[in-house]
Amino acid sequence: MDITIHTTFLPHDDPDASLAFYRDVLGFEVRSDVGQGRMRWITVGPAGQPGTSILLAPPATDPGVTEDERRTITEMMAKGTYGWILLATPDLDATFEKVQAGDTEVVQEPTEQPYGVRDCAFRDPAGNLVRIQEVR
Repeated sequence: MDITIHTTFLPHDDPDASLAFYRDVLGFEVRSDVGQGRMRWITVGPAGQPGTSILLAPPATDPGVTEDERRTITEMMAKGTYGWILLATPDLDATFEKVQAGDTEVVQEPTEQPYGVRDCAFRDPAGNLVRIQEVR
């Protein structure tokens, strides 16, 4: 089988703030932006990697989600426990400095982990955990 990861999903509760974080702070390109107001589906991805994208989407818009589930999702987003993603860079320190300069909530400064990776972590405007790992 020839399978790749094409797109992953992260929720947003403020499309403009999320767009500014992924485009202006992380430097991702905007591939599409559809919808209006808070009901926008925004696809972003790293420049030069057209086969890999993140879909920033309003949470709990599936008609099969119950009101109780919507409340749970909203609560988890507020706590920062609903969505997360792991990114990678060859220069973690430079990336950390650039992201930190974007007035982003730092969760963890660059750290050598006991399981053999060096990484840092931030929260995006929706509370999603964004971990960035150093590629060695």
